[in-house]
Amino acid sequence: MAMKFTADGVCLAHVRRVADNKPQVSFCAVKQATSFDGHALEKLGKETHLSRYRRTFSLNSDEYQMLVVEAPNVQATELKTAVRWQIKDMLDYNVDDAVIDVLDIPPDKSAPGRNHFMYVVAARNQLVKDRIALFEEAKLPLEVVDLPELAQRNIAVLLEPPGRGLAMLSFNADGGLLTVNYAGELYLARRIEVSLAQLAEADEQQRTALHDRITLELQRSLDHFDRQFNFISIVKLMLAPMPGQAELKAYLASNLYVPVDTFELGDVFDLAKVPELKQIEKQPLYFLTLGAALRQEEKSL
Repeated sequence: MAMKFTADGVCLAHVRRVADNKPQVSFCAVKQATSFDGHALEKLGKETHLSRYRRTFSLNSDEYQMLVVEAPNVQATELKTAVRWQIKDMLDYNVDDAVIDVLDIPPDKSAPGRNHFMYVVAARNQLVKDRIALFEEAKLPLEVVDLPELAQRNIAVLLEPPGRGLAMLSFNADGGLLTVNYAGELYLARRIEVSLAQLAEADEQQRTALHDRITLELQRSLDHFDRQFNFISIVKLMLAPMPGQAELKAYLASNLYVPVDTFELGDVFDLAKVPELKQIEKQPLYFLTLGAALRQEEKSL
């Protein structure tokens, strides 16, 4: 069961993988609450039978940083110590107060001499400890603390063509998220400071300005990607489900050099058990939590 705190409470989603078919969404809900303590979370656990599941929890975008560094030439056992030293001046707090993890960005296998990079994820140690303690107090210990970028990657993998890269753009209350996948790996992740509410509430002139801003961010990010990873050809940009999807697609398609396409959750998930999710207005709220629910255990570096 994947979980994520929202402005309204907790978003939950469970997905079953089905051989030779779309993953099936077996449960999704937003449990309303202004705040959660251990007692409230324990009550939620009983209502939704959380003890039956492996539990993953996604951090919100303002609770961590994803930094790109050159992969240090050290043994795997020394990797986190080495990257901790590399990022010490990139954080606005003492690196000793950070919990970190790493995510490899696989290099071009045909050009072994090229630079090798990786993502370093850093969060305040106290924040992560408090979040883990909250779930332990509720007798619901977490298996994984996850990230929105990896959740979006999980959905993009379902649409990724063999041998080509796939860009994906989504929007929610926190803003926009651009990712690029290749061979099932996350190669690029960029935040765009435009929220779904801004797009929905804007008048025609404001919406055009927001579309311009989004387009400029995409152009810069994709140009950077082409220079950094010229061995990957991006087949298209997929625009995740959202109200106003068609209008934004048309604008992007007329201003970007990559083809732009759209999809809805029903294109990648079996929604038979949750027909309310067929409404595109509801899909952005659950999008990243469903992606986190697709998580499969990966090898660690």
